[in-house]
Amino acid sequence: MSKAFVRETGGETVADAPAAADVPVPAKNYITPAGFARLKAELKQLVEIERPEVVRTVSWAASNGDRSENGDYIYGKKRLREIDRRVRFLIKRLENASVVDNAGRDTEQVFFGATVRVRSRSGGERSVTIVGADEADAARGRVSWISPVAAALLKARVGDVVTLRTPAGPESLDILDVCYPVID
Repeated sequence: MSKAFVRETGGETVADAPAAADVPVPAKNYITPAGFARLKAELKQLVEIERPEVVRTVSWAASNGDRSENGDYIYGKKRLREIDRRVRFLIKRLENASVVDNAGRDTEQVFFGATVRVRSRSGGERSVTIVGADEADAARGRVSWISPVAAALLKARVGDVVTLRTPAGPESLDILDVCYPVID
């Protein structure tokens, strides 16, 4: 038998194994109340509507006989795996979520949930909203709190100039306005 299939301990004992405390804890999953609600709605849609429909289709296709060339059965099983994978992901994200509601906050300092209007030195103005990683959408001006843009802006105040490190080089941004709207 090849040594590749033989388990050898190599002198390692149970005490040499890494302790549970050595395993890194995943980063916080900060999320807005609206983002949390969207994830819960998606989970509910998958579990209560989509999955039962696919299960019915697969059951019907399995009752038709030969499964090897049954497209409904093969696709249905694949779709069930996709749904189950997404359900497991959503459950984990929701379990680790820390809902942060800063809507209506009255401060000129940038924190999670803030919509910040900035002007670059080239004269272009833009607004970005700092949201959770699951809610980030660059097309809508929503950036994750762990993104470089958010990292540069967090804890700054109106009137401050922050430096954003980009692949093209550093970019200076003037903070013009900070508000905390209700994020939908």
